[in-house]
Amino acid sequence: MKIEYAKGAQATPELIHLHRRASEDAGGRKTKVMLVFPPDWYPSEPYLSLPTLTSVLRAAGHQVVQKDVNLEMYDWFFSADFLRRVLKKVPQQLDRLRKLSKMRELEESEVELQLALCDCTRDRIAGLIEKAEAAKRIVRSRDFYEADKLEWAMNVFREVTATISLVYAPARICMPPMETDLSYKVFASAEVLEAVQDSQVNVYRDVFEHILRPSIEAERPDVVGISIVLQQQLFSTMTFCALIKEHFPQIHVTIGGNTVTRLRDVLPDTPNLFALFDSAVIYEGETAFLQLVEAVGAGRDLAGIPNLIYRDGAGIHTAPLTYSEDMAALPPPDFHGLPLEQYFVPDRVLPYLATRGCYWGRCEFCDHGEGYTAGYRTKKLEQIIEEIRQLKETYQARYFHFTDESYPPALFRKLTRKLVESHLDIVWTTHMRFEKSLLDESVWNDAAASGCKFLHMGYESGNERVLKLMDKATTTDVIRRSLELSANAGVWNHVMGFFGFPGETREDALDSIRFLEDNRDLVHSIGFGTFDLSKHTPVAKNPEKFGVTPYKNPEWDLALDYYYTVREGLSVEEAERVFEEFERNHYQGWDLKIFIREYVFLYVAKFGTNRLPALQFRPTVVGTGVLSAVAEKVC
Repeated sequence: MKIEYAKGAQATPELIHLHRRASEDAGGRKTKVMLVFPPDWYPSEPYLSLPTLTSVLRAAGHQVVQKDVNLEMYDWFFSADFLRRVLKKVPQQLDRLRKLSKMRELEESEVELQLALCDCTRDRIAGLIEKAEAAKRIVRSRDFYEADKLEWAMNVFREVTATISLVYAPARICMPPMETDLSYKVFASAEVLEAVQDSQVNVYRDVFEHILRPSIEAERPDVVGISIVLQQQLFSTMTFCALIKEHFPQIHVTIGGNTVTRLRDVLPDTPNLFALFDSAVIYEGETAFLQLVEAVGAGRDLAGIPNLIYRDGAGIHTAPLTYSEDMAALPPPDFHGLPLEQYFVPDRVLPYLATRGCYWGRCEFCDHGEGYTAGYRTKKLEQIIEEIRQLKETYQARYFHFTDESYPPALFRKLTRKLVESHLDIVWTTHMRFEKSLLDESVWNDAAASGCKFLHMGYESGNERVLKLMDKATTTDVIRRSLELSANAGVWNHVMGFFGFPGETREDALDSIRFLEDNRDLVHSIGFGTFDLSKHTPVAKNPEKFGVTPYKNPEWDLALDYYYTVREGLSVEEAERVFEEFERNHYQGWDLKIFIREYVFLYVAKFGTNRLPALQFRPTVVGTGVLSAVAEKVC
């Protein structure tokens, strides 16, 4: 099923120009904007939304402050200042439990929490402070490339966040992986609102007071924009929105990003949640956000701005107009103002986006197309090369993450050749489909020569019947040959798949596993899960076609995924069991000590695609030869 892009009438460039003239005629002034990236996201590279919006706003003459609160939060968590605050909170948490025990018998988990809190002595916290600071030094220095030290640092981060969790319990703060849980449901607006006010579990209230509030007081922006990528970020974002409105009611607060776009149909029906902010930018944000900023600066009504949901005295309104960006007209991202040296990497990795949408756009399980109101678009090759050159020189960066949803094969071929001819000397990673048109050895030789080191590849399934159900338009022969070509060229392939697509049987799933096991010599690493019935996917929109029955709880108004049953094939629970079996029994060479994508990318870039046994749990023998001992170079 091809993506449907008809989501409102398209605003014309002429109308957008008229809006700008209206703002100028209304005495619109240059506006000060603070752009915020909220927790939780791994702090290994900047997220592209802030630099992309910054470049457009600054080109129009507005002043922009970029604030990666997520990065600053983790830097603070792993510091003496924050851990001493944790120590001060220990008696408060013990007193809360003591009072609770007078009302009822404590649960087993609460008794365990008491004992753990009693172990949080001054000496223990002092030791954690020393370890936390050492761990940050490791991930930001050349010690990062010594695998044992990097693994130690990751374990320290887990130990510190587990200790932090004790004083915010029953919240569970986790990094890595990014699985912080405030003990509230993020898919129910009523619970999000409760979490915002819960000073016991809501660590983001303290983050606001220490990081965001002082910055707002110093900068005094007219507009604050917060970019939400993951639904989990609703907790931190809504907390920030509520506290900004409490302390700085004159500031216009707007939210945007992928999650906001996916919630566009329910946000107008959640007035209590919408009361925490003034507007929401949906779909593509550059022009819409610029129009919003200029309207606020001019004191002009927000009606007529495309891609906007806004609140005024008459209620909540959704713009009938949408707008899609002209890729050629957009400037390159502007990272000035972000503390690039503070990210948790030894070599800065910059994101870059050359395309919008997915050139294929037919996978039945995918809802990425929901973020756009027009089809696939790309910048011209010459513009891409020049912008990469500019970013490399401006920010002294060789490592790039091309964040395109799926890199188009024609552009892949042209770009790799042009990068070789241009002698740009960069190292890069991106995301791709398995394509028959790329089964040419010269393509992969160009890719390797151009600096391509790591590819996330959409495998999904190794069963051809299931691939057809998904409309992947590829075959196992194409997949096998692509893996072979990438491996031979020295380009690391990370194979991503899942179990439980509607209609997939257990035998189909086992076929998928067998394919990987039979080709283990060609597969470098894997990332697997189970099928999610996301509300905007073709499957969710046409459940009868796929034999699916979704179950929607009206109280879960912010739900983006649904529980479901199937007419044929694996149930949700059966798919989970297959996944668990695969996790227990798969080839151990795919198990890496470090699973953060930027970290594996940097290791491959430094040591080559020789399977990096130093990052594996157990170095293993493959075929007739022993894996090359990169451990000697790393450890």
